[in-house]
Amino acid sequence: VQLQASGGGLVQAGGSLRLSCAASGRTFSSYTLGWFRQAPGKAREFVARISESGTTTFYADSVKGRFTISRDNAKNTVYLQMNSLKPEDTAVYSCAARDVGIYFRYWGQGTELTVSS
Repeated sequence: VQLQASGGGLVQAGGSLRLSCAASGRTFSSYTLGWFRQAPGKAREFVARISESGTTTFYADSVKGRFTISRDNAKNTVYLQMNSLKPEDTAVYSCAARDVGIYFRYWGQGTELTVSS
């Protein structure tokens, strides 16, 4: 599967933005999907993941209650709705997919989010 994230930009603190990640391939619905981010000078960190059917989600504590991950299997797309953005959310956001095991094996290019204070 090939992934491409989009939707990043410059947002003021407290604002909202939705990221999208489009995937190619006919078996999109068989992948668990996730969002990760990497801030300047920091290691990449997990943000959220969603199950194949979309019924189960899991979030990092730092975004819980503010971010929502969702997917549309008919459109081969996963989304990350981000509300109440904070400057510390500034990072490059990437989407990833996994089919078996616990590791995300497929990664897309990231999209950059900057939150100004």
